[in-house]
Formats: sequence, C-alpha cells, structure tokens
Amino acid sequence: MHIALIEPQIPPNTGNVARLCAATGCALHLVEPLGFRIDDRELRRAGLDYWESVDLTLHPSLDAFMNATAVHHRRWFFSTHATRPYTDGAYALGDFLIFGKETMGLPKELLARNAEHAMRIPMRGKAVRSLNLSTAVGIVAYAALARLNFPNLA
Repeated sequence: MHIALIEPQIPPNTGNVARLCAATGCALHLVEPLGFRIDDRELRRAGLDYWESVDLTLHPSLDAFMNATAVHHRRWFFSTHATRPYTDGAYALGDFLIFGKETMGLPKELLARNAEHAMRIPMRGKAVRSLNLSTAVGIVAYAALARLNFPNLA
C-alpha cells in the first residue's frame, strides 16, 4: 500500500508516519510544498533510524502526484468533510491512502472530484475538529492492512 501526505507541515507528524511505513512496508509519498526541509532534525528524530527502511517518493506538486498515480490502484482520500466511514473502504494491495495537511486537510475541490473514495474517521460530536495527522494515518493504515490480512507482516 501507499500512504501520501499532501503538503505536510509538522515534521514530527511526518516522521511518525515514516516510522509507520517502515513498520508496515507501506510506501510513503510526500507532496510539496512541505512545511519543513526533508533533512529537518525534528523529522529525522521522529522517524528515528528507520528512514533507510522507508520507500520514500517526493512529488513537486499535487498535480504531479495525481498524474503520477493515475494509473495505479484506487486512491482513497481522508477528510473530516467526507461522509463515509473509513471502515467502508474496499482496500486492495497497491491502493493509495491520501491525507491532507494538518491545518486545512485536503482541498475541497479534490474531495468533490473524488467523492466516491472520500472517507472519514468518525469522532464524537464537536469535541475536536480533527485527529492528529499521524494518528489518523495509523488508524486507517492498520484498518486497510487488516482487511488484507496483514500482508507480509508478522
């Protein structure tokens, strides 16, 4: 599977997601502009010494990412603005799990164009606006991998 972060802004979140990717074998795609330098100390610290185990691809823009992934398996878009719960996803090997930046999420027009694959993580009322990005990625990634019977994981 592939995890994509669109314009992530907070280095420790991206580092945590990188560590998750190292643990699961998911490829990590980062879409620029990033809110940090890729060699940022906080980014490296959060990912610990697992970066060499991460299949990392940088994309110069959202358009470039969308074009590069158009021929791959399905793309799933996660947002608090979606209506379907993430548990409804019919995930398959090679799918992309796509998350937006911490402060704004995914662009509304992107969600509108891909409404059939837009998903959300249910939350209690108005208690919070959203979950932490790395927490949300972990919830969804492991749910998708569970559906696939945890391929290549012990």
